[in-house]
Amino acid sequence: MPVSRRALVAAAVCLVLPLSACGSGGDDGGSTDASGKVEGDITFQTWNLRANFKPYFEGLIADFEKKYPGTQVKWVDQPAEGYADKISADAAGGTLPDVVNVSPDLVAPLAKAGLALDLDKAAGQYKKEYLEGAWASHRIPGMTGTYAFPWYLNTGPLFYNKSLFKKAGLDPDQPPRTYDELFADALRIARNSDGEVSTLANVPTVEDFGRYGVELMNPAGTAFAFNDTKGVQLLTKYKELYDAKALDPQALTATPESSGKKFLTEAVAMNPGSALDLGNFKKQAPSLYKNIGITDQITSTGHVNMYVMGVMVNAQSKRKPAAVAFAHYVTDAAHQMSFAKQVAIFPSTAGSLDDPYFTKEDGTDETRVRVAAAKSLKNAVNYTPVLFSEQMKTALRNEVAKALQGKESPKEALDNAVKACDTLLRQQG
Repeated sequence: MPVSRRALVAAAVCLVLPLSACGSGGDDGGSTDASGKVEGDITFQTWNLRANFKPYFEGLIADFEKKYPGTQVKWVDQPAEGYADKISADAAGGTLPDVVNVSPDLVAPLAKAGLALDLDKAAGQYKKEYLEGAWASHRIPGMTGTYAFPWYLNTGPLFYNKSLFKKAGLDPDQPPRTYDELFADALRIARNSDGEVSTLANVPTVEDFGRYGVELMNPAGTAFAFNDTKGVQLLTKYKELYDAKALDPQALTATPESSGKKFLTEAVAMNPGSALDLGNFKKQAPSLYKNIGITDQITSTGHVNMYVMGVMVNAQSKRKPAAVAFAHYVTDAAHQMSFAKQVAIFPSTAGSLDDPYFTKEDGTDETRVRVAAAKSLKNAVNYTPVLFSEQMKTALRNEVAKALQGKESPKEALDNAVKACDTLLRQQG
């Protein structure tokens, strides 16, 4: 997957696999036994990484083959567009690669179809090498087991425009740290700019409800629950912001890219981002960069949101020992650290975030963001439920839009969203 925050936010569409996919292509009916000699040819599939990281992966594969003589890794890279469809087609046709780059929402239907190897059983000895929250991110509600090695993580701060805060009469060095402060500051900025400056540019997503402290699903993972009192409270606040133009009027159709442009042109006072964005600010908007403020994600739970990528082993692989060994090799501490130094992502391995690279500042904004993000990742949570498909995201977004436009009350909108998402959940099987 492209290793920017925005790419990580844009999770792929949910897969619907035919029952015929179960048990296809294997030599042992999907056994979780991965013991035995590491040998043979395997295929490794990544998600839009070849263009920027070809030397890294070619070197990694060469080192693995040297460590395990008799192995050969064929690397295939698929474009970002249509990635989920490609996996679905391979799964149905019995041509799924041995080792596959996935996100949690992609691994869920594969696990249900019996195509993702349960690593708790096949590779449980490696569990302690990873952050607890990262290892848990590829667990599926209603199933036992973990279905991918955690790979790289990402999170980011909130950026804010100090100049716009100052113009509104707010202390530019005291950004909001709670939701109450955020909503109060946003209303003030809108009021003092006669509606010309919004503070936020995006409608609330499922992760925002999670950060606010809303229970997103029931404990069994069989039904959604974000239409509770807290959920209604959050959407009611957003409606108030929308009416006051404290939430950008174009938020209903905004994308992360369009929201970023609004922030760049100083029409919006706050925007989430990552260390990758600072370079863009410096090049594209020097006046903004001069006034950039950096603060923590706002959360009621004490846990920031993280995005996580994983590496799954095909349960039907004919070379399970080699596939598990390679998936672990790609995601072990040494290789995650070397990858993190090439691009602004973070390793999911235990102890890696204590490396000076992630703990020592050198006075630059880039290291300030990196150090703060690394610290927050130690107990971060992937709020987006593993079973929350792209269709569900659309259903929630549509109902949120109706509430903000006054076509439905916040309670009606969230009740309808939960009903639609529960229907889609049942269709997943």
